[in-house]
Amino acid sequence: MNIVELQQVGKHYQGVEALNSIDLSLQQGEVLGLFGHNGAGKTTTIKLILGLIKPTAGQVRVFGEDPTGDNAYQLRRQLGFLQENVSFYQQMTGREVLRYFAKLKGCDKKQVSDLLEEVGLDHAAMRRVKTYSKGMRQRLGLAQALLGQPKLLLLDEPTVGLDPIATQDFYHGIAKLKAQGSTIILCSHVLAGVEKYIDRALILGQGHLLAEGSLATLTEKTDLPVTFSLQGSNLQLPIDLQANSSAINGGYKVQVSQQQKMATLQQLLAISSLENIDIHMPSLEDIYTHYMNDVQHGEHA
Repeated sequence: MNIVELQQVGKHYQGVEALNSIDLSLQQGEVLGLFGHNGAGKTTTIKLILGLIKPTAGQVRVFGEDPTGDNAYQLRRQLGFLQENVSFYQQMTGREVLRYFAKLKGCDKKQVSDLLEEVGLDHAAMRRVKTYSKGMRQRLGLAQALLGQPKLLLLDEPTVGLDPIATQDFYHGIAKLKAQGSTIILCSHVLAGVEKYIDRALILGQGHLLAEGSLATLTEKTDLPVTFSLQGSNLQLPIDLQANSSAINGGYKVQVSQQQKMATLQQLLAISSLENIDIHMPSLEDIYTHYMNDVQHGEHA
């Protein structure tokens, strides 16, 4: 059984097409990166999965059930959700906030201390939320999302306000949850830190599905070039590479297809005056930019 399944899902708001014919299936233990510009349909997709709204067309199933159906309350107890801009009762302490949400969710309050420690807030557990920094509130939001050991976790911009070390710790936590069998949907605009922790990416644009697949699949599909940045005194490039090169900062940038990568590397390493070489493979950010450019030019993949 798929944890999440969307079949030809569409959602319209007063004539505005938020989603159009979206298909998605998510297995247990998968981490899906959900990407797109503002207004692409990411938040609408999350609301549909949470059962907060109903689709205009198509079918949404979570754990095999309609998330807006009669069993919605029991279904939501298996979900964890962190929204982009978290907001809590300012006069409550961090511990009180988690105990309150634990009661709402019907889960064991004994988890509260462990979760506060897990997100690095055990030292501030008795402080009022109004004294928390933005990063601390984000970590409290993550702890709230993890209450009840959810089987499906939906995280919308979870690293907003976190410093680089806290962000790295967060993604290590994601890897740990995945290893425990949790299924995770992760929305983020900060693509550089995401790609090694997701199994698949789904890119939306103007309510349409632009691309879906693993990073390797999307890299192959887009056929983006491999870029070599070269430094050295009086560099002389092989004649067959000169057409694909451009001068940069006293060196050269050479772009070739992925199929030519190894042959080109061997050619470049044979240059006696080469002092330094940097290889840039197409990244998730490059793939995302490629599809966003298609949207701007009125194309859909």
